[in-house]
Amino acid sequence: MNWLTRVRNSLPFIAKRDTPDNLWVKCPSCNEMIFAKEYHENQKVCPRCDHHGRLSADERIAQILDEGYSVLPAPEVREDPLNFRDTKKYTDRLKQARAKNPRPDAFTVAQGQIEGHPAVVGVQDFGFMGGSMGMAVGTAFCVGAEHALRLGAPYVVVTAAGGARMQEGILSLMQMPKATVMTRRLKEAGLPYIVVLADPTTGGVTASYAMLGDIQIAEPGALIGFAGQRVIQDTIREKLPDGFQRAEYLKEHGMVDMVTHRHDLRATLAQIIDYLRPAEAA
Repeated sequence: MNWLTRVRNSLPFIAKRDTPDNLWVKCPSCNEMIFAKEYHENQKVCPRCDHHGRLSADERIAQILDEGYSVLPAPEVREDPLNFRDTKKYTDRLKQARAKNPRPDAFTVAQGQIEGHPAVVGVQDFGFMGGSMGMAVGTAFCVGAEHALRLGAPYVVVTAAGGARMQEGILSLMQMPKATVMTRRLKEAGLPYIVVLADPTTGGVTASYAMLGDIQIAEPGALIGFAGQRVIQDTIREKLPDGFQRAEYLKEHGMVDMVTHRHDLRATLAQIIDYLRPAEAA
């Protein structure tokens, strides 16, 4: 035993403390390490670069609705209509996704108020199989619209999706016209249908109910589009402009009405609802 070892063993060193792995969050945009408590209290917006992180369905509902809201039961659908299997069974993929999420699928509907204005809010959660649109998502969207029709309340939908759910084949694509019909019914009833485009909103969701709102709001920096940028670039054989398919570019070119910071979203929705609600409800 050398002298360094003897000295080290004789000193009253404090035992190494176990540090939780979730104390810090790395911003995916600026790569800065952020104290997790600060990040969550700031609604998952990076305090350094203002990058808007992805929210779960429950986080998003709590952010938009006043306290005292209620979550509607998830509709029951046939879970594996095609008995699909790739490297895993589709049923096994669903079980894995549900083990990591408190909700049974990617679309959750809640009823409540936005700064005192009654509203129905539907939220798509990218954390559940990439927010992919299958029968459960399409049915939940329609249930939310029907609930808004019964209440005579605005329908606010927050989208975040990678597209249709390939494990359900054409049945997933059929959710596009089904949801589109419901947006038409809301319009005929004179009820506001407001869409908040979160990062990312792509594929069949963009090609249907995500772009049919009376008002289109996007979060800063959100990726919004149908096909991927590389696919488009290879197809037209031209270099695409900087910021293509980002919220700010789409606003500049008339595809969305406004880009709203997450901290201002609830107040902005309340103002829009107050302006668009039917005269008899005013």
